[in-house]
Amino acid sequence: MQKRRRPRPEDRKRRVSRSPKPRDTGLRGGKSVPEEVSQHPRVFAAFTAPSFGAVHAHRQRAGQTLPCRPRRGRPVCEHGRPQGCVLRHHRDDAQVGQPMCVDCYDYIGAVLWNAHAGALWREFTKTMPSVLARLLGCALKDLRRTVRLSYAKVAEYKARGLVHFHAVIRLDGPDGPSDRPPGHITVELLDQAIRQTAVRVTVQAPDELPSAMLRRGDQLDVRPVYVSAELDGMSDQRVARYVAKYATKGAESAGTVDRPIRQPWEIARLPVTEHARRMIYTCFSLAELAEYKGLRLRQWAHMLGYRGHFSTKSRHYSIRLADLRQARADYRSEQARLLTGLPSSAETVTVAEWRYAGSGLLNGEPFWAELARQRIAIARHITRERDKQIACPSPEPE
Repeated sequence: MQKRRRPRPEDRKRRVSRSPKPRDTGLRGGKSVPEEVSQHPRVFAAFTAPSFGAVHAHRQRAGQTLPCRPRRGRPVCEHGRPQGCVLRHHRDDAQVGQPMCVDCYDYIGAVLWNAHAGALWREFTKTMPSVLARLLGCALKDLRRTVRLSYAKVAEYKARGLVHFHAVIRLDGPDGPSDRPPGHITVELLDQAIRQTAVRVTVQAPDELPSAMLRRGDQLDVRPVYVSAELDGMSDQRVARYVAKYATKGAESAGTVDRPIRQPWEIARLPVTEHARRMIYTCFSLAELAEYKGLRLRQWAHMLGYRGHFSTKSRHYSIRLADLRQARADYRSEQARLLTGLPSSAETVTVAEWRYAGSGLLNGEPFWAELARQRIAIARHITRERDKQIACPSPEPE
């Protein structure tokens, strides 16, 4: 038997990295953005949500998994449930993100915070220029002549069902990415402005509860972004990976579903965690009150109240999506002209010619269509009867 030769290192194919490039996130330029934009002051900031009650968590330090919530004396809450947990939860543990006590957890505050998270970010971007102007000791109109604030942010669902924001925040000159800001505009100034703005920004919810005044969480992580990873900060390659990871995470990571919920009776049958189920019930309950009609909580109950976009950016951060779509259309038009032999022109005319091909089903297809219709009708009838029994159960015989 002939021995199989082990492949030599030079014979093996090189692995191609599938990680996103920093150019795709507007960190190094490209697509009409100059590469000099990497020299502008920029940070990667993580904005957390406040606490609405103690939850189980995966804690790690130096590669070791720590106990969830160790408490001396094993205290209990007013409902008789323990306030601590000594278990070491792994990252994918189903208990991570679940409240210690569902009766102590502020579900109304959590849902209202998700519903106003977009408004909090909007107030943050509106307030930050005035904070920058105060730090520089100039008027707001003078600041706009020298500095322009640009950002790109993505939303991420945590296991406890609350939305966190991660943003690349950059300071450009007045003309945008192609204009470098003055020398006294530094990363340290940007860091200070972000922290002061995050503390000041609040949103008033339409409620008289203690959680009516909504604000960011106490944890705020702001790290400078550099081209090289050797400096005391984050490299743009690493930031690009983070942005791609957060952009691909959906509400399902918080234990909920990825589709709208039409009727309240559907909630009991959803394959979700008990924590997510209670937040969905809270959305439906608050939607019945007049002061919350504008929040459209029922339509966004499957998102646990959050009704914003998962990704947004300022107009001058990088190339616009409309420009990308137009570039793709122009490229396809040029390809079509080359294939058909048409001369290159500045104007493209789309001609559509329709021809009647017939209607109805071909040989043998009516039988299978009728069979499929009958199966669908029977399945719907069974589902309706089952839903009626769940909604109105028959009384038990005495």
